Parts: sequence; structure tokens; C-alpha cells
Amino acid sequence: MLSRPKPGESEVDLLRFQSQFLAAGTAPAVQLVKKGGRRGGSAGRDQPPSLDHRDVVVLDDLPDSPPALIPAPPKRARPSPGRPQPQDEDPEERLNRHDQHITAVLTKIIERDTSSMAVNLPVPSGVAFPPVFHRSQERQGKPASGKGSIFAREIAARRASEGRPPSTREVVPNLDPAQVVTCEVPSPRDQGGQPPRNNHNFQRPHMVTGKGLGQEAEQEAQTIHEENVARLQAMTPGEILQEQQQLLAQLDPSLVAFLKSHGHTRDQVGEKATKEQKPRGPLLHITKEEPVASAFTSEPRREEKLEPAASDAALPVTPHKEWLHMDAVELEKLHWTQDLPPLRRQQTQERMQARFSLQGELLAPDVDLPTHLGLHHHGEEAERAGYSLQELFHLTRSQVSQQRALALHVLSQVIGRAQAGEFGDRLVGSVLRLLLDAGFLFLLRFSLDDRVDGVIAAAIHALRALLVAPGDEELLDSTFSWYHGASVFPLMPSQEDKEEDGEDEEPTPEKEKKKSPEEGSRPPPDLARHDVIKGLLATNLLPRLRYVLEVTCPGPSVVLDTLAVLIRLARHSLESATRVLECPRLIETIVREFLPTSWSPVGAGATPSLHRVPCAAAMKLLRVLASAGRNIAARLWSSFDLRSRLCRFIAQAPSELALPLEEAEALSTEAYRLWAVAASYGHGSDLYRELYPVLLRALQAVPTELGVHPLPPLSVQRVASLLTLLTQLTLAASGIHPEPISDSAEAPVPATASSITWTQVSGLQPLVEPCLRQALKLLPRPERWNALGPVPTACLLFLGVYYQAWSQQPNLCPEDWLQDMERLSEELLLPLLSQPPLGSLWDSVRHYSPICNPLSCAPAAEALSSLVSLGCPGGRPPLSLAGPASPFPCLTALLRLINTLVSIHKGLCGQLASVLAAPGLQSYFLQCVATGAAPLLTPFSAWAFRHEHHLQYLAISLAQKAASLQPLPATNAALFHAMALALLSRLLPGSEYIAQELLLSCVFRLEFLPERAAGGPEAADLSDGLSLESSGDARCGRGTLLTRACQDLPSIRSCYLTHCSPSRPCLLASQAWHRGETQRVPALLLPVPKEPLLPTDWPFQPLLRLYHRASETPLGLPPADAVGTATRVLQWVLILDSWRPEALWAVPPAARLARLMCLFLVDSELFRETPIQRLVAALLARLCRPQVLPSLNLDCPLPGLTSFPDLYASFLDHFESVSFGDHLFGALVLLPLQRRFSVTLRLSLFGDHVGALRALGVPLTQLPVSLECYTAPPEDNLALLQLYFRALVTGALRSSWCPVLYAVAVAHVNNFLFSQDPRSSVSHVCLSSAVCGPGWGEVVQSQWGASSWLGPLPLLLQDEVKAAQRHMLQSTSLLADEALRQHLLRYKLPSPSLPQGFELYSQLPPQRQRHLERLTSGILQSTASET
Repeated sequence: MLSRPKPGESEVDLLRFQSQFLAAGTAPAVQLVKKGGRRGGSAGRDQPPSLDHRDVVVLDDLPDSPPALIPAPPKRARPSPGRPQPQDEDPEERLNRHDQHITAVLTKIIERDTSSMAVNLPVPSGVAFPPVFHRSQERQGKPASGKGSIFAREIAARRASEGRPPSTREVVPNLDPAQVVTCEVPSPRDQGGQPPRNNHNFQRPHMVTGKGLGQEAEQEAQTIHEENVARLQAMTPGEILQEQQQLLAQLDPSLVAFLKSHGHTRDQVGEKATKEQKPRGPLLHITKEEPVASAFTSEPRREEKLEPAASDAALPVTPHKEWLHMDAVELEKLHWTQDLPPLRRQQTQERMQARFSLQGELLAPDVDLPTHLGLHHHGEEAERAGYSLQELFHLTRSQVSQQRALALHVLSQVIGRAQAGEFGDRLVGSVLRLLLDAGFLFLLRFSLDDRVDGVIAAAIHALRALLVAPGDEELLDSTFSWYHGASVFPLMPSQEDKEEDGEDEEPTPEKEKKKSPEEGSRPPPDLARHDVIKGLLATNLLPRLRYVLEVTCPGPSVVLDTLAVLIRLARHSLESATRVLECPRLIETIVREFLPTSWSPVGAGATPSLHRVPCAAAMKLLRVLASAGRNIAARLWSSFDLRSRLCRFIAQAPSELALPLEEAEALSTEAYRLWAVAASYGHGSDLYRELYPVLLRALQAVPTELGVHPLPPLSVQRVASLLTLLTQLTLAASGIHPEPISDSAEAPVPATASSITWTQVSGLQPLVEPCLRQALKLLPRPERWNALGPVPTACLLFLGVYYQAWSQQPNLCPEDWLQDMERLSEELLLPLLSQPPLGSLWDSVRHYSPICNPLSCAPAAEALSSLVSLGCPGGRPPLSLAGPASPFPCLTALLRLINTLVSIHKGLCGQLASVLAAPGLQSYFLQCVATGAAPLLTPFSAWAFRHEHHLQYLAISLAQKAASLQPLPATNAALFHAMALALLSRLLPGSEYIAQELLLSCVFRLEFLPERAAGGPEAADLSDGLSLESSGDARCGRGTLLTRACQDLPSIRSCYLTHCSPSRPCLLASQAWHRGETQRVPALLLPVPKEPLLPTDWPFQPLLRLYHRASETPLGLPPADAVGTATRVLQWVLILDSWRPEALWAVPPAARLARLMCLFLVDSELFRETPIQRLVAALLARLCRPQVLPSLNLDCPLPGLTSFPDLYASFLDHFESVSFGDHLFGALVLLPLQRRFSVTLRLSLFGDHVGALRALGVPLTQLPVSLECYTAPPEDNLALLQLYFRALVTGALRSSWCPVLYAVAVAHVNNFLFSQDPRSSVSHVCLSSAVCGPGWGEVVQSQWGASSWLGPLPLLLQDEVKAAQRHMLQSTSLLADEALRQHLLRYKLPSPSLPQGFELYSQLPPQRQRHLERLTSGILQSTASET
């Protein structure tokens, strides 16, 4: 007997009871009787109940994806009267019948049985669609009787009437003239000589009757018509066809098309045509032959223009008026049904519209592809395959979702290929810039709001292709374990907003208030024009991406694309990273869905969904967010339980994570990196104690993994990330925890003391050292060495940090770490330094250097200022700092380790400093110094320069440590000093600590100026004496000044530390990065590299600050210690100009002259100081050397100066006010007045500051340049010549007051007086400016050209020149000052040795005498005539 179920028994027990009951076969104790419906009576009441043994529902056959969430049909209260519910129907059959899912349709397709059905042929009909029947139209026959609509009865009547044979009238279709010509036309003889005029379809000739013009006109029109008919009857059909073709060729194609479309008589409504269509064979043959004929004939392509209006004979189907909407046939609109026109060959260099394939490939204009590829359409240039960008834009707004998705997919492919540089110079302009200007960014944003998942997926993929440059993330990931590789520059535009720069009328505080509070007040298109990321964030992109990830549950590719976009947004700036973090439920969704702590095992192959599966990209997103700032890292660590997730992914080996091996390796690597970033801020120290066994086990397995060949790249990155993590944890255990920066933006987050002690990390060094030894064994084998990647670098960096932290432990014996350093040096480092492969690495440094090899930093082809990327499509060139064989990371880490050991153990300096003697390093430094200015600053070059600066600084720092113990060779010391000066001018933001250390240590150290002790000052005096530049005073010699400057180097260093030091917050942040002070690191995101830290003219920087402070002082009081600051700057500039001239190559000589002039504008008494006078005189003499003077160009733009003429005008004002005839001041005034410089400077002196001539008493012997620089070539400006003559005649310019300019003015006036052709001595432009005013010469040249001086204007200019010459000569002959008269008439040559500065003729040469007599006679005659 079966027992009843009892309380507490499970569902399994109930199923077991049911199975036992069914197996026993006993009758049930209760019989169910179902009552029929109220309308169905007692149907089915007597039927026995059906026994169904399938009581368990199996869920295995359900589809993978749920059905669409559409509203269910409304429920009915009761069944229909005629359809009662069946009682004996199988429930499975009922479910299958009502199953509307797509799986039911695809799996249960049953072909209909048509074996017993009769096959009826369709009723032949002459029309495709029945004509429209109107109620007002009279019925031709009696409609069929019976019930039905009017339309049904009309159709029945027509079918009954179609049983009769068609009449003759219904056989001939409507033919236009082209059909009459191309088809077989019966001759008039076959038709009995009479055309069927009663048929309206026949194309009758239309006669102009002339009605209304009179009887004679009507008779004349009739006569012409009869002649035309007679001529046509006399011609054969072939002749008629030929004449018709000639006539069509002569007419305008548009007129022919108009006549063809409007020249037919419309049929009456309701008339039927029952004649069957003619065979289309001849028509297809004609349409194929016509393009061939037009392509091979030399006739113009007029027929191509006729194709839109071609006859319907060229159409695949002949249209009939009886068809629906065909009562007025428009052949132009049916042109698309024809075959494609022939592909036109481009015969000229005219630009053509770019077209792309569905894979984004650029198609050649003349490529001929088959039509089945789907690349042809009915738009413009239908014969060309491919889609243009305009057409793709149009498709993205299509109503068909497949077209929208396809267009977005093609655009993403185009963007990817453009960023990879595949198009090269085949396209004019930038594809990305064209797309962004056309609004592609917001088109993608609109597409993200689409309702179709496929369109959303395509939009996200296109957004990733646009924002994430290929290769950028791979580059940053592969260099994470380099020296400071985790610190990167933000990928945001560095240029300022041009619109805001143009608003000069607004005060600066108001601009700051406008910029900072709300850039959101600006519309997104304006933001996107200058910064694409800001424009996107202004469109609420982040909430939409969160919705896509959380609600739509997209596929794996969409998830990865979305995470890549979020990573790019986080790399933009601290602001963008904060917005990503603060987006509601975004990070929560990512952590919950893509970083779960438990998941179902995932095998190899494609994963159907990434939800609830760990994803390495999600871990990377958290790492990038944490790198943006200390606050963000703390919030991530505390709010999202990263501690437990890191434990989950690190505690197990990658092979044990139940994930595909590659994904497991990447996930483990990103977990290590996230922990390393957190440890750089001092977070995550407590996790080290829990995972200590796991880390040791992983570290012990590294030597074995490094011995595997080939080495998997993912394993290499995982090992390097593990070593980087241990390096950061060792830094955290160093025992130094300074207070956080009070004025920092990151101050609100309190710094927590690290819980790691030195005892917990002291056992790591014996495990890391074998890893390094195993890696160094592969150094002689370049292929395997390059495959190691950053592993040797990470090992060397760990050892450096380890010994640094060991030496800072106060309770340990120093002898222990000193002995261990000696052991490491003898066993590992010294043998390494003596190996030839290391020398090969040093030799290859200059080949991989971005400074020595600027082409490796060339910007990408599609680089945009509004969308910053590193420009690494497909990886950098092989000879690049980021290349796989680059020696920079390993050598930088080696120098870092040596610097650490030498700074702790001074006794190792002599042995380990031998690395500085490597020939490859010295040749590299020589090339860096000789390069001068650094290449163009791009995002990638900024990144590369920063890593190169690390190597240069560590080498210079090691040289400085070695020089403090023993003197360096003179050549090496000078080389390292020059390299330090070059590095100081190239450092970028984030390297403030390096700049400060260079200013403190190497730049102003006597050890790096070997010229001081090697006869440098004496050599300077000897050089000045040989060049006759010495003033004769030993106290003023350059050697004496250099000696004094070397003695004042400490004061010079203090001066530059005061004026050139960076801001304190930036300096402290950079100091925390480089010293490894984890509690003071504000962020791993560096400042934006807009420009180098110091300007190119940084040696003059204190002088410029002195000038600006003096100009801002209201009472004109000099700044405090102005003399000391000016003296120190001039001393340092003199040292650089004498011994390190390459340090001033970036400062043009004109800029140096302008800086010296600014010194005189600081104060009215500063230039009178004796040290200032001597130093300025020495610098001016260096500036006026023959090898430097040709490069002095005052017309080019100068850095930091708007206009040199304006500065010179201020300089003249100051000279006229306070100079009191100072010769040095006067020499600076005279230097820009040379003949080769702008005439504006000379006009400014002789026109506006004539009074200054009396104070310009510089003797000819003290002139810094040759007098010929002022007198040759002859002056060609008439206005200046008149000013010269007026100053001489009026006595404003005298030889005793201003001997230099007196000689210059006499020379130019004399040359003008005795010029045989004054037109050749005075330029056209100068003449026109003198006669007609400034600017007239440019107008004349723009209208007639430089050589077309015809008409009354040249005559006017010639008369003006002759008149000026006669006036000057007449005034000269009447001068009362005989000496001036003799000087002007008898000037011969300039001669600085003579008192007046020039030689005189004892008597005038015959030619000049005749010229003078001729002009004098002309003057006398003109005077007599006037009298």
C-alpha cells in the first residue's frame, strides 16, 4: 500500500511517489470529472480522462535568448461559442501551437502537400494592374450579379469580357520616337500607304498651321507641311533614322528629354491596352551596344547626358500607361532600372570623391568590381563601386536598422584604417577632421540612443575606433614597469582655447571665472571643437553607457568596446576620471558584472556573454582611474571592496582561474598593476600579509618561467607587474612617512601609515636576484633578450629600491648592507659592465633616441589637436624609444641602481662610475648637445622625451657624484656640463625635481668648468687681443671677468634658484614621485606638457623678471638688489657665451641684443654701474663678432617680444632722457642702425628723436662694427635722405657730436647728389612712399607689378627725385659752412682712422665736375626763367 506524502518531504519525494503509483497501475482513489462549458453542453463528460505520463517539464530545449518583451494578448473571459476548449488535446501540442518564438518557426517547418491540388494557369492579361475604376464612369457591360463589393463585381465583369480575342486597336502599344526607330517599323506600303490616323497611339507629325497670322501665313505653313511629307515619303527608313540621329545630336539634350516626356498625347482614363509586350531581346542588345560604341568613338560624350531621358526601349521592362501610376511616364525616374553606365576613365588630374568598400578600404577611381559585392547603388556616380562618406552619413539616418548598423560599421573601419595610416597621401585632407567637422561625433551619440541593439553595438564600436587610437594602450601597458612608467601625461589637448585667447579686453580674473566654473555653459559642439572628450561628456554619454551595460546586457564585443571607451575617458584628465567615478551606478555595475568573485567555469573559445565573468579590461579601468589621483584610489579601495577581489584573482595561479588562459594571464597582470598603483599611494599594505605566501610562490617560479623558449608575452608582462608591485611595497616599508602636503589639492584625504615593516620585505631580495641573473644570461642573445621585455628592468629597479629602503632603517647595522652592496657589485654589476653586449646597448642608444632620431617621433597622419593620442598605430618604428629592442629601459634602471649604490657606499663610486666612460654614451651625449633645440613637442614625443630625460639625468647625477670624489677628465666634465645645460632647457612638466637638482648640483659646479683651471680666461684675453677687440684695460678684459664669474658661482646659483625654480606644489609633487615618498604622491597623472619647464632663453630669465617688475613699479623705483641680479645674470651669460656657446644656440643673437637693451630700461642708473658696464661691453663685443654678426636679424619675430621697432623707440626715449652721452648706451643705439636692417629704425631716430643725435658721441674707434656696415649699400629711401640732409644743414648732426652718423649721412647724401641716374639709386617703393605716403608702393605693385612703371605716376616720381636732387645740390652750393660743403661735395671713401671718418677728394673727378656743372647750369637757367 502506498503511503501518503508527509510534511517536510521534498519535491523529489513527491516525484518518487508518483513514479511508484504509476508503476503499480492501480486505480486512483479519486476520479476527476470535468464539467463542460455553459455553451458547450455536456460534451466530453463521458470521455475517460487521459493519462499523461509526461509530468516533468524539461528545460533543455528552450532557446538561449528570451523572447521579445512585448505585451501579452488580452485574456478572454470565456471561450468562443463555436469553439469549446478541447479536453483530450495534448498540452505539449497546445504549447507548440501557440509558441510564437523564432525557434519554433525555424525548427518546425512542414512543407504543404500539393499533390492533390489542381494547377491552373494564370489568365492572360495585357495589363500589369487593373485600371482605376471611378463611380462616375459609365460601365461598359452589366456587372456580375450576386453579393460583393463594387470592385469585386467589376473585376468579375472584366474577367468575363476578357474571353474574347483582343481587337486590332489593342495590339499596338504606346511607342515613343525612339521605339519607332529602334524596333521594326512597318513601312507605309505594308499598311496600304495610309497611316492609321484614327489611332491615337500613332505618332502623327504635328504641323504649325500659322493660324492667326493671316491667310498668306496659313498657306505658307500648309505648303511647308506638304513638302515635308513628300520628302519623308521619298526617303527610306534607314535614311529617316540617320536624319533623326543627326537632328538629336544637334539639339540640346535637355530639350530632347523634355520633348520626349511631354510630346505624347495622353490617353483617356479607363482605356485598356491588351496587346502583349514584344520580346525584350533586341532592346537588351541595344542597351549593351550603345555604351561600347560611345566608349570607343572619338565623339563627345553627349549620348551619356541623354541616358536619363533615354527611351523606354533601353529599359528592362516597357512601361504602359495602363499600369498603376503610369498614366504619365517619366523616363528620368526609371533610369535606375537600366544597366550600370560604363566606368569612366579619368583622363585628367581632377580630384574625385573618395569611395570605400564595406571593409573600409579606399577603392581606386577606375576599379571595376562585380555588382554582387553590394558596392553599387543608384546615387551619384552609379558606375563607381563603393560608398562615399556623404552616402554613409545618409545611411546612418536610414529607417532600416540594418542600413544604420552597416553604415556605422563601415565608418568605423574607415576610421581605423585612417588612423593606421593606410590611406597615406592618397587622400586630400584628414579623414578624421572631415568627419568631426561634419558632426560625426554627435551622430554617434544619437546612434547610441537607438532602440536596436545592433545599431547600439555598431555605434559603440565606431566610438571606440574614433577615441581609442590603436597601439596607445599597448604602449602604455608594455612600459608600465619602466622607471616611473606608471606616471603618464593626460591625453588632453594642450593648446588654449583660441576664442578665449582673443578676448584681450577682459581682465584675467574674469576669464578664470568663466573658464573654470562652467564650461558646461558652452554648447557641446563648441566644446568638441577644441576637446572631443569634453564635448562627449557634455552629452550625458556616461549614463547611456551605464544603461547599455546594465540593462541591455550586450555581447562580449560591445562590453569590451565600452570598457575601452571608458578607459580612454579616464586617461583624459583628473576631471574626466572623477566624472566616470561619480556616474551613478556605473562603477558599481562594472564591478558587480565584470569582476565577480564567483563565476561559472569558462572554457576556451568564444564566450557568449561577459556578464558575471571576470574581465581584465574592467580591472584595467579601475587601475587607470586609481592612477588619476589619490582621492579616487582611496574611494575605489574603500567603496568597492577591491581588497577581496584582488585576493580572489591573485591567490590562484592564472591556470587555475577557470578562465581562458590568455584572459586569466591578463586578469592576473592587471590585478598586480592595480595593487601596485594603490601601493604607490600607501594603500593595500595590509593585503600583503595575507598574500605573502602567494607572492613568494609566484616569485620562486620566475626563473623557471624565464628559461622557457619561446617566452609567452603575457607571462612576461605578468612577471614584470609582479616585480613592480614588490618594488612599490618595498618603498612603502622604507620607514619614512612624511606629512602630506597641506596646500595640495589632494589634502582632504588623510594619509594612512603603511602597515608593512622592513622585516616583511627583507626576504624578497634573495628571490629577485636569481631572476636578474637568469635574465642577464640571455643578454648575448638579442632575440631572447628582447623577448624578456621589461623583466630585467623591473629586477634592477627593485634592487635599487631595496637597498635604498635598507639603508634608511635606523635600527640595523650599516655594515650589513654595505657588505651586501659590495657583494652585488663584485658578483653581478662589475662583470656586467665589462661585457661586450652591454657596450652594444650603449652604442645603440643614439639610434633609438627621439632627440637624435626626430623621425621616430613624427606625428601620426591623422593627428588632431582636439583628440590627443600617442600616435602608435601598429606599434612604433623599430628604431624608436618604445621599440621592442630599445636599450633605454634597461640602461635607465641600471643607472638608477648604480646611483643608489654610489650614494650609499662612496667606495663603490670609482668602480661603478666606469660606466660613464662607455664610448656609446659619450657619442650619444655629443649628438644630443649638437642637436640644439628639441624636436616638435607632440604627445608621443613628450612621453618619449620624459623617459630619455631620466637616462640623461641619472648619468649626469652619477658624473656629479664621481666628480665630488675625484676630478673628471676635462673633456668628460665639459661634455657632461653641456649635457646638463641642454637637459635643463628640455625638461617637461612633472620633472621639476630634476630641474631643481640640476640647478643645485651640476650646472653651477666648478668641477664641470675645466676651462677655469686649464687657461680658459687667458685664452679669452688672447683671443680678444688677436681680434683687436680689447680695450687695453686689463681690468675690463674678458679673462678677468670670467675669473671673477667663476668665483661668484655660488651667488649665481642662488640668483637662478630664486628666479627659475618651479612652483612649490609642483616641486613637492615631483619630489615625491622621484624619491618614492608614497604618502606624498598626489597622483600618477602628470601635468599637461604644454611647453618645457624653462624657456629657451632661461639664462636671461632673471633679467626679464627684473625688467617687468621695474615697469610695473608706479614710481619707477628700481627693484631691490637690481645690481646684484643683473651682475649675476651677465656673468653667467658671459660664461656660457665663452665656454658653452651651444647652450645659447636656441637664443637668436637679436633676442640677446633685446635682452641687453631691457637691462638699460630697468633703471636710469643701473647701466652706470662699473660691473654692469664691463660685462655688457664684453657681451656686446661677443655679439658683434664677424662670425655672429651675419646671423643678427632684427626683422624676424623674436621670442617674448611683440615688435623690435617698438622696443627700439622706447630705448631711444630712455637714451634721450638719461644717457648723458654714455658711450656703451650709444653703441647699443647705433648697432640697429646698420644699412641692412629696417629703415624704420633709422627713420625713428632721424624723424622723432633728432635731439638724441647730440648725445651719440661714440668715437669711431669704439664702434662695435665696421663703418662699412652703415655706408654700404647706398641709401634708397628718399624720405631718409631728406632727413639726413636736413640734419646736416640745420646743424643737428655734427662731426663733433656724433661722428659715426655724421660720416654715414655725408656718405649717403653725397652718393645721391652725384648719382647719374637717381631713379636707380632710389627704389620705386621708397619713392612712392615719400611722395604719396606710406603704403602707396604696395598698392602700386599690387596693381601694375614691380616692373610695370608706365603712365603719369612714374613721371611724377622721376620729377620728384630730380627735384629733390636739384634742391639738395642748390642748398649745398649755398651753404655757409664751408667744411660741410666740402664734405658733401668731395666725399670719397669711409675711413675710420681719420678724424672725420672718411676721405675727401683733393679736387672733384671730371665726371662729377661735369655732372655738377650740368645741374648748376640747369638751376641757374630755371632761376633766371622764374625771375
